[in-house]
Amino acid sequence: MSEFLEKAYPVGWDQLHRDARALAWRLADKEFGAMVAITRGGMVPAAIVARELGIRVIETVGVVSYDHQDQSEPQLVKSVSEELLAQHPQGKGLLVVDDLVDTGTTARFVKQLLPESHLATVYAKPAGKPLVDSFVTEVSQDTWIYFPWDLSLQFAQPINREAPL
Repeated sequence: MSEFLEKAYPVGWDQLHRDARALAWRLADKEFGAMVAITRGGMVPAAIVARELGIRVIETVGVVSYDHQDQSEPQLVKSVSEELLAQHPQGKGLLVVDDLVDTGTTARFVKQLLPESHLATVYAKPAGKPLVDSFVTEVSQDTWIYFPWDLSLQFAQPINREAPL
């Protein structure tokens, strides 16, 4: 994300909670033996979805593919436990949760690790949408989603930059 994105989509805690519950509703008719949250962004939605679906076994996978500005090759910083992989070969029966699929770099990487898993995100952009099995809200590719953990109180420029303040 080296270029500045003009469209901002701030998501507050209440909205994130509602959207994660909506994701749980979409998943309610499926059965999962355990959940894998993609760290770090997937941890909060995963906690909400796990509560709503009654999933008690929650694991994490850590993948780093970008900072707040630049995309890079994905790196595995924490793998799913061998015990969970033995119980769910190829990820079969696992629900994998992330906050967002953007370009699909992380999703593609995790699907290589867990090809039989069900990948669900709260938000999806067009480039990554084909890689997820379930999502709730689609936003345009040129939109930057500001999650509650990214926000601080500061001046917000109006959309019409020429409008009087």
